[in-house]
Amino acid sequence: MTVLALEAVPRLKPGVRRRFDAARGQHILLAPERVLVLDDIANAVLEKLDGATNIEALCAALAKQYETELETVRADVVELLSGLHDKGMITA
Repeated sequence: MTVLALEAVPRLKPGVRRRFDAARGQHILLAPERVLVLDDIANAVLEKLDGATNIEALCAALAKQYETELETVRADVVELLSGLHDKGMITA
């Protein structure tokens, strides 16, 4: 698995969209011929992707928002984004 650097600036690839699916009652990630159902944590991370913020700053914002340890957030965010990168859903 690719491990993204903390300095990387992730963004959704062209053609990939984060949406709320009313039928499922959940947020999803849509890509050509793919749908990923997002849990609350993945959705919180992906809603912060703006194409300008690096992973370290994104982790700091999430740690502050959820009042938790930065190291824990960093490990989870890097794992999530690295997995989505390997699936071709984001660029960094």
